[in-house]
Amino acid sequence: MGDSEVRALNGVSLSIEPGEFVAIMGASGSGKSTMLQILGLLDTPTSGSYKLLGKEVSTLKEDELASVRSQTLGFIFQMFNLLARTSALENVSLPLLYADPKMPHADPKKLLQMVGLGERTDHKPNELSGGQQQRVAIARALTNQPKLILADEPTGNLDSKSSLEIIEFLGKMNESGITIVLVTHEPDIADHARRIIVMKDGKILSDKKNSRSDFKAPKAAAAPSLKGSSTSGQAFSFGQITAYFRQAMRALFANKIRSILSILGVMIGVAAVIAGQAIGAGAQKSMEAALAALGTNLVTLRPGSLSVGGIQQGAGGTSRILLQDADAIATVPMVKRVAPEISGRVQVTYADKNWNTQVTGTSPIFADMKAAVPIYGRFVTQDDILKRNRVAILGLTVIQKLFGDKANPINEEIKINRVNFQVIGVLPVKGSNGYQDQDDTIIVPVTTAMYRLFGREYINQVDIEADRAEDTGPVADAVTAFMMKLKHIPNLPANQDAFQVRNMADIQAARNSQTQILTTLLTVIAGISLLVGGIGIMNIMLVSVTERTREIGLRKAIGARRIDILSQFLIESVVVSLTGGIFGILFGWGVAEIVYLWIGWATLVTPMAVLISTAFSAVVGMVFGIWPAYKASRLSPILALRYE
Repeated sequence: MGDSEVRALNGVSLSIEPGEFVAIMGASGSGKSTMLQILGLLDTPTSGSYKLLGKEVSTLKEDELASVRSQTLGFIFQMFNLLARTSALENVSLPLLYADPKMPHADPKKLLQMVGLGERTDHKPNELSGGQQQRVAIARALTNQPKLILADEPTGNLDSKSSLEIIEFLGKMNESGITIVLVTHEPDIADHARRIIVMKDGKILSDKKNSRSDFKAPKAAAAPSLKGSSTSGQAFSFGQITAYFRQAMRALFANKIRSILSILGVMIGVAAVIAGQAIGAGAQKSMEAALAALGTNLVTLRPGSLSVGGIQQGAGGTSRILLQDADAIATVPMVKRVAPEISGRVQVTYADKNWNTQVTGTSPIFADMKAAVPIYGRFVTQDDILKRNRVAILGLTVIQKLFGDKANPINEEIKINRVNFQVIGVLPVKGSNGYQDQDDTIIVPVTTAMYRLFGREYINQVDIEADRAEDTGPVADAVTAFMMKLKHIPNLPANQDAFQVRNMADIQAARNSQTQILTTLLTVIAGISLLVGGIGIMNIMLVSVTERTREIGLRKAIGARRIDILSQFLIESVVVSLTGGIFGILFGWGVAEIVYLWIGWATLVTPMAVLISTAFSAVVGMVFGIWPAYKASRLSPILALRYE
């Protein structure tokens, strides 16, 4: 203490034989409690020797001492040290959680019956009197069938009647062959012991046998022996893990508000992960659908602009694409098929209804290339192109505007720019691609559009399908070179824009990149939320360790190793984070659905996102629970038991 040294025990030397009932007496500060703590392996001497059942134990490590306590010793404390959230039966069964399953043990229910509490097994400590709580503590001390019972002021908090019952019960245990060491400052309690040791200032003043003649001879004790003291390699049993989970749930419910706040932090983080992933995956899905509607493996060729005499011409002014050019492009290597397109805005009428929409003139190949195979009726044919037939395939929006609720528009007559057309098909529904209603369209034969509607001899573009997706780049270069040669356009830097070639693969890559940026941003925000939630868990667990310091000391006193305490608090932390994770998944899923229903954004909750979020929440619990759990596992048993 500061610069001065205090010897709690000073040169103490004694031997306690199997089957003895010893009382250690002395005033406060005499060293009797320290003596009991050394005997109970809760503290270690700074020097000297201590042999327990023939084995030197003064130099054993903490986990080895825990093993010896578990198989050899039973503790009865003045403050009872019962777990408040558990029943009498669970308190008595507690030593079995840390004991070697191969070691013999008593039935906790029979022990409670033996101490007169067979009808109160489900009662919690606050539902029992002081004497009953001490009897529960005695039953707990007997669970692992110890060879030595250490009782620290076991009657200090009891009335005289209860004190007499407890001391008589200790006497009966001694008569059964169990060695009893009792610390007390009450002479009438010490008088029940067969041997009385009096201490003062850390030394033994007297060591005498009790002169009473009414003691019954104890049963013969077994020969002193102590099995292997290390349990460091002992694996966790299913029962231990189950018990840890039960205790974790009790800890949650015992501090509901604090637990809810901790769970809320993790829940928000996981919900952000789920919602962010759902929005990102939905955007990806929508983008893929939109690109699929445009066609796969596609390259689009459009007329560009030329520089004539240093003057830049308008787009298509000198590099127009003719219908026969489309047929010629089909001969370029790696080109699978082509479809010409000509489009423009038109006014379409039916009866008293009219609508302004877009008309696209094309060939039969367009249907497969652009996923435009009619759901009813048929597409344009080569015969329609040759004869310039006035036939049309309508999108859903046009049908709704012209026909309303009419079930089937097939074979109906409509007017496009005052020209009569017969409806021969209904296009599949494609929805909006973000800036255009893809169902607000009409498809007609390419020649009909050129000569009957728009009066043109050239087309707007050519859709070119490559053999494979990876061929779109080479095909774009080959088609450009082919058209430059076909149109006799000099290959000069000023003419690089003579034709515009759009590669759908490039567009898809750009949109993928944008979607990835959005998803990453949302994930980073979610990660920050999870970090905050994890810090909350760590704070909660640190508070829990402080509040349950005496409980930790009790568990160590009855045989818990460091790994047992570490595992228990880690599991509690993981339970908190997993609970938050589960609620977060449900909440995030709900947010994704709300976004879809209210805003109309496509969302997609994937099983992988759920799996990753669940695993990540468990990892958060482990990572942020390690320090509090480690701190709990390193507590000294005796300092923890003394904690106020």
